Amino acid sequence: MAINLAMLAAGMLMLAYASVPLYNIFCRTTGYGGTTQTAEVLPTDIRTRVVTVNFDTNVDANLNWEFKADQKSMKVKVGENGIATFTVRNNSNVDVVGMANYNVTPLKTGGYFNKIYCFCFDKQTIKAGQEVHFPVSFFIEPKFDDDKYMDDVDTITLSYTFYEAAD
Repeated sequence: MAINLAMLAAGMLMLAYASVPLYNIFCRTTGYGGTTQTAEVLPTDIRTRVVTVNFDTNVDANLNWEFKADQKSMKVKVGENGIATFTVRNNSNVDVVGMANYNVTPLKTGGYFNKIYCFCFDKQTIKAGQEVHFPVSFFIEPKFDDDKYMDDVDTITLSYTFYEAAD
């Protein structure tokens, strides 16, 4: 009985450590919680349906940066490559490494929103006083147009929050 309880406790401990990476994999695979997808190639099937993509930018209060989308929104056809640009300025007097977290709303669209390239994939070092421009290349998966649960969606908001990156 003691061995079984010890094994159960060890299994629960291992599951606790594995839960965060497993949850991240689940979110990336399914788009759960507005987690966007990544893709290496653009689709060839461009649909006639147009979706407005809004851009939302935020910065953690501990990070002395300005961060803004160079456009408030854009209209893209489903399957079409959209390219948005963002500007970041480090207002501090030291070089800072930041990392952007991201998601989309409505959350149910996360599985259909694909990024080809994004500054949010990597840590970004911005030198003291430096201003940097970042592009984001994305598309909405053509299957979005076939999903009846997406019929009510005509606007998707892509949101970013920059945080200071841990070493």
